Formats: sequence, structure tokens, C-alpha cells
Amino acid sequence: MRTRIRVRHLLVAATATAALLLAGCSTAGSGSGDSAGASASPKAGRSLEQVQKAGELVIATEGTYRPFSYHESGSGPLTGYDVEVATAVAEKLGVKAKFQETQFDAIFAGLDAGRFDVIANQISVNAEREKKYDFSTPYSVSPGAVIVRSDSDITGLADLKGKTTAQSLTSNWYQVAQDAGANVEQVEGWAQALELLKQSRVDATVNDKLTFLDAKKNGETDGLKIAADTDDVSKSAITLRKGSDTLTAAIDKALAELAADGTLAKLGEKYFGQDISK
Repeated sequence: MRTRIRVRHLLVAATATAALLLAGCSTAGSGSGDSAGASASPKAGRSLEQVQKAGELVIATEGTYRPFSYHESGSGPLTGYDVEVATAVAEKLGVKAKFQETQFDAIFAGLDAGRFDVIANQISVNAEREKKYDFSTPYSVSPGAVIVRSDSDITGLADLKGKTTAQSLTSNWYQVAQDAGANVEQVEGWAQALELLKQSRVDATVNDKLTFLDAKKNGETDGLKIAADTDDVSKSAITLRKGSDTLTAAIDKALAELAADGTLAKLGEKYFGQDISK
């Protein structure tokens, strides 16, 4: 969802270089997303025993991605669907949920560098990411949508060829837009993509349909519409470093219990009016 197109390649290269430099300068690490250069030597996976001994599950999240991870009224407590799911998972593990807010394009390098134990930020599972990371069972399922201005003549993905879309560099939707032939302008998040679209600085954005519906519910999409759904379905899961076998298994067990006791369904109803966990 997140470079003006003329300088996009330069910015991507600069982001990757900065990520490597930061990872080399600090044991905490920093950097860009999974496709822009995760740290060269990722930390070892985290075990359930280590997490329980520490008494906390350190969770990376964006904090600016409503309704999944955001601050109510801009400055209130951190909340959202992903935040509440991750908090409930931590409780099932018998530890405290500790959130670290991180820009999306730095979130994977931060995980590699050991700044946090897991990511809970609508990270879509795909084949490329599965080579690098461990994933829990999905806790949300969302179709994609082509979002445009109300007066746009774009009616589907095929119409994006030669058009400019606003996307996050490391999101699945970036690749979907690029594969459709769009010129992709990198943005930091949903809010920025929405603003560029409203200002007619881009022609469209491809994003989670659930995100658009939530924004519409909150009166943030005046003058915009969904032109079409995509064939892609995004399945989001808690993301861990490779080798986090016991922690991944414990999180899967926690999510299964939260599904069985109705917690996931209730959280889906709270934020979207329906269960989005399946």
C-alpha cells in the first residue's frame, strides 16, 4: 500500500542499503521490509520457553493501520483487530503482550535482527515469505479490491496498465498492481495511499477490501469506490523467525482455542461486523 515512480528504484536501493547498515551497527537492528533487504545474518528463532521465561511476547505492529493496528483518535491507546488478537494469544501463552510500533517497511528487518519476537500487522502469507519466516495459522482472511475515485473509468485490474497506483513496497498488493502493469508509487501505509488517491496524485490503490470497508464506515472514503474485487485472497498470520518451532506451535494452539471459544469471531464482529478469521 505504500517513491514517486521516477525515483522508485533509487529509493528502494537506498532503503536496502540503510537496512543493512543499521543491522550491522546495532544488535537491535532496523531496516526495510522483506523484499528490500532483511538483515544478512538473522537472529535464531525464538522458543516458547524463552518467551515464557522473559514473561512477555514482544510484538511488532504498525500502529497506523486502522482497523488492524492504530491509536483511537490518533493519540489514544494502541488498539485494533490485530492488537487484540495478539494480546489474546499472549494471554493464552501466560505472558504479557508488549508492542513495538514500527514502520511497515522496517518491520521484517527488525524481526530478523531480534528486536521483537513476532509480527502481528496483517502480514500476508506467500511462498516467498514462507522461505524466510515461520507463520502461525491465519487469523484473518480478506479479498483484495481495486480502489479508485468515484468518477474513474477503471473497472478492474486490467485497466491499471499504464496507470499509477499507491502501494506499500513490501505488501502483496504491490506485486498484484505491478503484475497488472501499473506504475507503482511507494507509500508508507493505507492513510497515505488514500490521501494521494483523493488528491488525484495517483489513479488507484489495490488493498484489502476490509480496510476500505472500515474506512467507509468511518466516513473516510467520500469520493472513492471499489471498482472491482481481485482474485487474490490475503491470509494474514503471526510472523516469526525461522526455527521458532515451539513458539509457533503454541501460538497455533492459542489461535485454535480463540476460534473455538468464539473470541476471534467476536473481534471480527467488533471491527468489521463479521467473523474474518476464516
